[in-house]
Amino acid sequence: MTGSSVVLQAAGVLKSFPGVRALDHVSVAVAEGEVHALVGGNGAGKSTLVKVFSGVYQPDGGEVRHLGEPVRFAGPLQALRAGISTIYQKGNLAPQMSVARNIFLGREPRGRLGLIDFTRMHADAEEILAGYGVRADVRRPVAALPAGTQQLVALARAVSAGAKVVIMDEPTSSMEPGEVETLFRVIDGLRDGGRSVIYVSHRLEELYRVCDRVTVLRDGRVVHTGPMSGLDRFRLVSLMLGMPFNPPSGPAQAGGPADEPADLPILEATGLSRRHVLADISIALRPGEVVGLGGLLGAGRSETARAIAGVEPLDAGQVTVAGAPLGKWSIRSAIRAGIGLVPENRRTEGIIPSLSVRDNIALAALPRLSRAGIVSDARVDRIVATFMRRLRIKAVSPGQRAGELSGGNQQKVLLARWLAMNPKVLLLDEPSHGVDVPSRAEMRSLIDELAVDGLAVLLISSDVGELVENCDRVVVLRDGTVARELTGHDVTEDNIMSAIAAPALGPAET
Repeated sequence: MTGSSVVLQAAGVLKSFPGVRALDHVSVAVAEGEVHALVGGNGAGKSTLVKVFSGVYQPDGGEVRHLGEPVRFAGPLQALRAGISTIYQKGNLAPQMSVARNIFLGREPRGRLGLIDFTRMHADAEEILAGYGVRADVRRPVAALPAGTQQLVALARAVSAGAKVVIMDEPTSSMEPGEVETLFRVIDGLRDGGRSVIYVSHRLEELYRVCDRVTVLRDGRVVHTGPMSGLDRFRLVSLMLGMPFNPPSGPAQAGGPADEPADLPILEATGLSRRHVLADISIALRPGEVVGLGGLLGAGRSETARAIAGVEPLDAGQVTVAGAPLGKWSIRSAIRAGIGLVPENRRTEGIIPSLSVRDNIALAALPRLSRAGIVSDARVDRIVATFMRRLRIKAVSPGQRAGELSGGNQQKVLLARWLAMNPKVLLLDEPSHGVDVPSRAEMRSLIDELAVDGLAVLLISSDVGELVENCDRVVVLRDGTVARELTGHDVTEDNIMSAIAAPALGPAET
């Protein structure tokens, strides 16, 4: 790639937010007529870099160069006028406007008196969409279209507006297989026409199908840039996860498997399916067993846990606890059955920062602690003191605000809340994420203690080492399906990464 061919470049870009350095001297160069993959795990910095390129964020240091010249876009509109268009995963269309207006927004064809020529605009919109295999009433609001078709409308707008660089953030997440193939044909056409694409995706099949080069981000830093061809899948996964590169010499051999627990499953989730998200996922947990859920970001790990906990809707599937199927699918029915979920984002979905440690712990157990609608403060205090001591929660007092605690102690407060409910099954989503090393060690010890006490634990983690250290079995997900289940001595870092990197048998369809 020669310097003259570079269209868009980040040169030593820095970007920080309170307490977090999101981009740390990131340098990426995108060439003319190139499809450049941008990959990495959760918190790697992909979304931040995309927003820097598109003018949503201003870099704190370094610079963005467009056609070799330093630029500082004041916002997305300025970036768009420079020929850089971004299509976000959640869409960036005006939902109540018509399909045609969305395609031609800001550049509507006009007649002699300066009024919008709707007849021409509708005809042109229909012709443009026909090239994408989309047949739709362009007069209707774009919100009436399926999510995958909306993505194609957003792409049609960017391409028809003459964008020289198109940034696509997880574009296929809501697309049907036919729409995905249409997207790939459009990307091939953009490359052939000398336009550039930055392609953000966690799906390995797509990366190897459409991308020429790849940049891997981890913890806000570039850890690799180079051609996709010649980059082994196992090597790519190891770069994304930050694991040593020890490629398997052949098919993984079964070691001496650990003895299977004699107990019958306390939880059985069978055939969990949700369109574009999960496809026929089945998992069983036994009392005293820690089962890991591995895979790349977007593989369906959190969605599986949230479905089991009644948070996410399902198209099909069944969850059974202690032999009794859950009735109406809801958070309440899951809690009543003894299922507790500690979510990944504890600040927005778990901890209530303004409440005290005491109130956060007692929150879920209050109905159980009440008599005739009256809650005994003494009973609450005893339970809170018990779990603060057992989990070694470091706080000035039970009355301290939970938002003032460290990340590790906030995680423990959430655990204490659910343990106070005496659950049968505990779903832990990235329990070590954002906590310091001592707290991670304490978390490992606590998970072991919970299993010894007979609790069934489903542990979701992006850290392969954490899965190996903690889990009796590991179920590896890929693109919303079960790729492989590992047991006993087969639970190794190399086997988990091999399962993640293996070519998919086909797209997840439900």
